[in-house]
Amino acid sequence: MELKLIRSVFNADSTFGKLYINGAFYAYTCEDKVRDLSGGCGNKIKNETAIDFGKYEVALTFSNHFQKYLPLLLNVKCFEGIRIHGGNTAADSEGCILVGAESDMKSKIWNCASKVANLVALLKSIEKKEKIFIEIVKD
Repeated sequence: MELKLIRSVFNADSTFGKLYINGAFYAYTCEDKVRDLSGGCGNKIKNETAIDFGKYEVALTFSNHFQKYLPLLLNVKCFEGIRIHGGNTAADSEGCILVGAESDMKSKIWNCASKVANLVALLKSIEKKEKIFIEIVKD
């Protein structure tokens, strides 16, 4: 299964895009601001920086913070505990990828719970059969 996040809107404190599953649009995304991490972690601002572009393996694990199973991105340079979950603005992100059914593509996303629940159910149905990856690119 291939998840692809295409980032297309880069604001002063947030980043918006679209998440695709096997090539089909799935949800709108909201993240913290993209900062250049190519030279290391020096430009990272804790809880205010999006993860770097690239391809990451995804595992479905239990989140103690959210008290439920959520997708976890593995081996993310400069970050720990990066998940895909619900939230409305970059302030809810702390580096994670937020997903929602609707977005104004400039300040927020909303109607997140069903998108997160459906994504978790989908990943759960295939996690033991194949590896799951997410690729993050710029539009």
